[in-house]
Amino acid sequence: MASAAQIPRYTPAEYLALERKADFKSEYYKGHITAMAGASREHNVIAGNLFRKIGNQLEGRPRESYISDMRVFIERTGLYTYPDVVVVCGEAQFEDDERDTLLNPTMIAEVLSPTTESYDRGKKFGHYRQLNSLREYVLVAQDEVLVEHYIRQGDHWVLTEFRNLDDRLRLTSIDCEVSLREIYARVEFGTEEAAGT
Repeated sequence: MASAAQIPRYTPAEYLALERKADFKSEYYKGHITAMAGASREHNVIAGNLFRKIGNQLEGRPRESYISDMRVFIERTGLYTYPDVVVVCGEAQFEDDERDTLLNPTMIAEVLSPTTESYDRGKKFGHYRQLNSLREYVLVAQDEVLVEHYIRQGDHWVLTEFRNLDDRLRLTSIDCEVSLREIYARVEFGTEEAAGT
């Protein structure tokens, strides 16, 4: 078993140099690089649906949307990560001239996976809350109809849950609205989940 001294540690600059040449994405936190696992079909379909529906509404407006390959850096905590969907209002701020590491997201959405669900709800959301620019955080389940919408109100985050395909997710910070039916288009659930919608 390797001791802590044998586990390689990297500086942020070393991580970025490696990441920009890598064939797969990795997160970085406190000197450690962690490879990100691939996503299921459902995960990709949901993220794509959300990205497309939001992106269509942003056309011609001073906002940009990104899907899964835009790295976000949380300066206060030192985490580099890749949200599933990101929107920035106004001028996007980047860490350097490569323009591949966003500093000021307005809205972030994550599609929950069995291996990342507790992280996305807990520690990762804790990191995201340190972003002064962030106004909304959305968690989308892939195995049932469930969207959790967190919105910043002063120093607090307020949660609203949506569980019906006819519900509409209103993203006030980016002035967009998407129905759960649109988010879950082409996603099939077992009969028990389908019966509840």
